[in-house]
Amino acid sequence: MEHELKKIGFDVKRKVNIPICYDGILFDEGLRLDLLINDRVIVELKAVDQVNPIWKAQIISPLKLSQLRLGNLINFNVPLINKGIKRVLNTKQL
Repeated sequence: MEHELKKIGFDVKRKVNIPICYDGILFDEGLRLDLLINDRVIVELKAVDQVNPIWKAQIISPLKLSQLRLGNLINFNVPLINKGIKRVLNTKQL
């Protein structure tokens, strides 16, 4: 997916670390994003039979920490890809 997005002109970063700061302590090993597109959209990739609701948190937490607004959870293990895409919005900007 990274390659295809880059081919059409998107800036794509893979395995991006989002540090967590809590009570003045910085945890560099915080969260890791599958993909960050144009420094604006977080994408988490899966290939599973059933989507686990906890995976939504894999997008919501980094959206809040990074102050980004949009994330997508994409499951490739579906007959039609549009059925495997879940859009997540960060409605509470920091």
